[in-house]
Amino acid sequence: MKIVYSDKHAGHDPQTFIVRGVKQRSAEQPERATRLLAAAQSAGHQVMAPKAHGAAPAASVHTPEYIDFLQTAARDWAKLSGASAEVVPNVHPARAHASYPKALAGRAGWHQVDMACPIGPGTWDAALASSEVAATAADLVLDGDREAYALCRPPGHHAYADMAGGFCFLNNTAVAAQRLRTKHARVAVFDVDVHHGNGTQGIFYERADVLAVSIHADPNNYYPYFWGHAHEHGAGKGEGYNLNLPLPLGSPDAAWLAAGDTALARVSEFAPTALVVALGLDASESDPLQGLKVSGAGFHAMAQKIARLGLPTVLVQEGGYLSDDLGRNLVQFLSGFESGR
Repeated sequence: MKIVYSDKHAGHDPQTFIVRGVKQRSAEQPERATRLLAAAQSAGHQVMAPKAHGAAPAASVHTPEYIDFLQTAARDWAKLSGASAEVVPNVHPARAHASYPKALAGRAGWHQVDMACPIGPGTWDAALASSEVAATAADLVLDGDREAYALCRPPGHHAYADMAGGFCFLNNTAVAAQRLRTKHARVAVFDVDVHHGNGTQGIFYERADVLAVSIHADPNNYYPYFWGHAHEHGAGKGEGYNLNLPLPLGSPDAAWLAAGDTALARVSEFAPTALVVALGLDASESDPLQGLKVSGAGFHAMAQKIARLGLPTVLVQEGGYLSDDLGRNLVQFLSGFESGR
């Protein structure tokens, strides 16, 4: 399988993550990508650099105001007296009837939904390269490859059209799906990350051409809390084209794979001609975020199920944090996918 990867991700090394009021280093570290890359290479997969698409892929799913903010926020923040090294907002609006502010502190609160997405001097370049990785992988599939793996970092599925959140800035999964739409009338997104892909859901929530399906830890007790519940089905033209399958915290392989069967049955019913998999490996039993308890064998089995759909498929890396099993779980998933073909 072709692996698309950019080392520009390393320019984003977030130091700020507020957990229960305590500041700590983010779990979303550059080492995540280097471990995944090493594992993919050791398994014999071909690695290639992304093409230089610029901001066009990101602009296909994000607003101009948001892209401008991401490009300029770190530079302008550094000019503020007494500012921290990273852009971290201290105010967030209730958006109903709110006005878009001029002040940078206000725009930061508008565009950064939580305190897990600090913006540093290298964040924009890393996020842009990550979106180019996703676009290049989608182009490989559009040009005839049966599948491609986008080793994206930073991840993207929590990013809305105009909001960062949950370690995510540009929505790589949405970028890939939107790019596939240039040749495919119907595209499905299947998100297996331990967290609900709320940004992806938000981007496609009122559309019938992209089906969004997610299995994840129950948001009643887990991030992102406000989205990812079973009653969220889409709206307007998108009514019925969003499916959430939340699982109890700590669910093991059997429950996860059963939810996968339900998800894939809905994908088959939708009859897409291309698929994007938001490949979060943080459902692992050894992941430090401890939401679900999926084994390496579970990842292998899920990948086989997905591959049996027979669809042109873009695998987009989302979560999966530092543990001894991180690289091994990727290899298990990729080998399962290839054997399922």
